[in-house]
Amino acid sequence: MTELTTDRLLLRNWKESDREPYAALNADPAVMEHFPAPQTREQSDALIDRNRPAIDERGWGLWALEVRETGEFIGFTGLSVPSFEAAFMPAVEIGWRLAKGAWGNGYASEAARAALAYGFGPAGLDEIVSFTATPNLPSQRVMQRIGMTRDEAGDFDHPRIEVGHRLRRHVFYRISRSQWESTR
Repeated sequence: MTELTTDRLLLRNWKESDREPYAALNADPAVMEHFPAPQTREQSDALIDRNRPAIDERGWGLWALEVRETGEFIGFTGLSVPSFEAAFMPAVEIGWRLAKGAWGNGYASEAARAALAYGFGPAGLDEIVSFTATPNLPSQRVMQRIGMTRDEAGDFDHPRIEVGHRLRRHVFYRISRSQWESTR
């Protein structure tokens, strides 16, 4: 099982005890502001159920994120393969979702840097992408802080969000292995 550590964080596989706080995080309207709707407990559990075996089998996925000093579960950060058709596919995406109480501490950037290092190191990836709804400026700032650059030609309408919805348009960021190596 792959676990990643930073000075303050542990990126690890999911535990049964993560289900309740993860469901609460996904039900929080503030956390889910840039998603079409909050998630149900079943939807939250489904992400855990998909990621546990993925992390075990290939060594990476969306890792549960824990504060090392306290053991507190605060969300997830990691790598995944988007499950929809888009011009940039096939690709591996980096993403994160943190509980509101964990915002503003630099945790997303810190954990994302560890995930990038794993992606370009042991996972052997050549490129990692990220995308978010256009109004999601906090996530775009994380993408920029970890060295990703926006590819405006790659911006797209998310196929799983209805036409006319304020979150349908997504910005597209990417980073290559060589770009990442030059920022280290």
